[in-house]
Amino acid sequence: MSLQAASASFRPDIEGLRALAVSGVIAFHFGMTDLPGGFVGVDIFFVISGFLITRHLQQEIVKSGTVDLWRFYARRARRLLPAAFFVILVTQVFGYFVLAPSEQQFYSKGSLFASAYMINLWLIRWTVDYFAPDATSNPFIHFWSLSVEEQFYLVWPALLLLLAKFRPGKGGVFVLLALVAATSFALCWRMTAISQPWAFYFSPLRAWEFAFGGLAWMALAQEWAKRFRFSPVLGWLGLLTIATAYLTVTEEIPFPGSVALLPVLGTVFVLLSGAHEGAGPKSILALQPLQWIGKLSYSLYLWHWPVIVYAGILKPELTIVDRLLCLAVTFGLSLFSYRFIENPIRHNGWLAAKTSRSLAFATLLTGTGATLAYGSAAVASYGIDAEQRVILQSAERKSAAREFDSACVLEREEVRPKACKFGAANPKKTVVLFGDSHADHWSTPLKKIAENNGWRLVTYLKSSCPAVSVSTWNGMLMRNYDECDKWRDMAFREIASLRPDVVILSQYSSSYVKNDINHVSDHQIEVKDWAAGMRRSVERLESTGSEVVVLRDGPVHKSYLDKCVARARWQQRDPNVCDTPRDEAVEETIPAAERKVVSQEPKAEYVDLLDLFCNRTTCPALIGGQLTFRDRHHIATAYAESLAPRLERAIFEEVGMVRR
Repeated sequence: MSLQAASASFRPDIEGLRALAVSGVIAFHFGMTDLPGGFVGVDIFFVISGFLITRHLQQEIVKSGTVDLWRFYARRARRLLPAAFFVILVTQVFGYFVLAPSEQQFYSKGSLFASAYMINLWLIRWTVDYFAPDATSNPFIHFWSLSVEEQFYLVWPALLLLLAKFRPGKGGVFVLLALVAATSFALCWRMTAISQPWAFYFSPLRAWEFAFGGLAWMALAQEWAKRFRFSPVLGWLGLLTIATAYLTVTEEIPFPGSVALLPVLGTVFVLLSGAHEGAGPKSILALQPLQWIGKLSYSLYLWHWPVIVYAGILKPELTIVDRLLCLAVTFGLSLFSYRFIENPIRHNGWLAAKTSRSLAFATLLTGTGATLAYGSAAVASYGIDAEQRVILQSAERKSAAREFDSACVLEREEVRPKACKFGAANPKKTVVLFGDSHADHWSTPLKKIAENNGWRLVTYLKSSCPAVSVSTWNGMLMRNYDECDKWRDMAFREIASLRPDVVILSQYSSSYVKNDINHVSDHQIEVKDWAAGMRRSVERLESTGSEVVVLRDGPVHKSYLDKCVARARWQQRDPNVCDTPRDEAVEETIPAAERKVVSQEPKAEYVDLLDLFCNRTTCPALIGGQLTFRDRHHIATAYAESLAPRLERAIFEEVGMVRR
């Protein structure tokens, strides 16, 4: 396309939309403004891409009757690959000094798939939740959207070319593409409820967003928008819809699903209004600051995420000044890559002269990216010395229950209880461990206690499901956790049939109940409801003749201790930088309510083992040279095993629950 033609087809309102999109994403990731839905800026980008690519392809089809696919792919490669490659390279190099060697190894795979524009498939493979706290340490996760976009670029031109061969007419093309969009949307909506990572990352389930943009360019839509007298009003409505998405959509709403219609339709409305001669929002979107940000939007998107990830690792508690500095660094890096990499290569005459040159250059960049990823992993392996290996093994070692059978801790969708049994076949006593993953981390020392005393340990465990009789919300499923209620009820009945001597309850209390230390979601329940549920569970278990022990939950650390300690050692810093002040890690309201309930029950005891993890002022990352927690709140198995003598005294001797 000539410069004159490009200038004629340039729409300032689209550049302004790009600025709104990238600003929302950066605001969300930097946490600088109250835009809970800023992440939907990516959806705005998808619609814009669908609109522009369809416009370009349809114009070529009308002009020549076909599409030069190789030439199209060459242009896309010159536009996208050089800047992305440079960001991946710098991110890898900087990661060598910031990330622990084991992280460097793992994330080198991320850089490999990012280089090949397939990281979205890798994230699906690992069932990575985009909104999970540990996602904030993955410096390549933002490449998922670029991978989805590149995969769209591979398929969409071929689809339009195929339709052109059959010549179904303007209306026919519109209807067929509308069917593609409707099918993709329906599948995305359904999959959001079944498996959110698939709905979020899988390109066919995001294709409807690009298709909506493509439909907005189709002749039927454009002609209608030009004639419709209220098209300018439609544009303002579009901006209002986008603003509504930014202000109301949150991480806790199942996404993308039907909620993604807000930013998608809002963008479509703005794009349609731009076809009308009336003013609409074009004058606002054409403002120079928005044009400047829109021009840099691709580079800003590439750079902002590794900047904030590494800043958060180096200084976990970022102030507003720190975040503003990160923003300045992001703009500085973006200006550099735009001025010296993105634009020069995109408009390079020698590469543009022959399609084969651009494709060869793209192949070279992709191959180099893959080679660097393998090289990064190899270099990182040399950094895993004995000290790093101990940390890694402490974090990776499974609990006794999971080591015996991973199915001992039921997954979210499973409801039928699985009783896992340890210890003597003909036991003197039977002990039941009942609860979620926080009960599971006690399975290791309890198994040791049971074996030493000729007892039997039976576990009833389910991920993210408390033994307390309350209904909870599951953040991964993005809905009420009905499976938990069903499992708990069936587990109660099975435990009753066992008639155990003692039942031990343990759960991640602060994730289910509102508190000042651990805000997990807006769906956390009130303390009084938790206390009532605790009473129901304890009384139901007592009615079987069993004695009941409720274990107080442990602290919740500010950082993932395995990563933090490994990074500190690698950076030659004292691991005590990973310690969490007690008043920031320990919640007192919930234990007080639990203790009050248990004290009123005749056959129940409340056991508080917090001093195993915290002193009066601090909850250390290392105690006796051992890693205390493998993440923020799950006890490291090796440390849990070392607690067996103290746990035995606390439960079976000091409170007199079970005499030998």
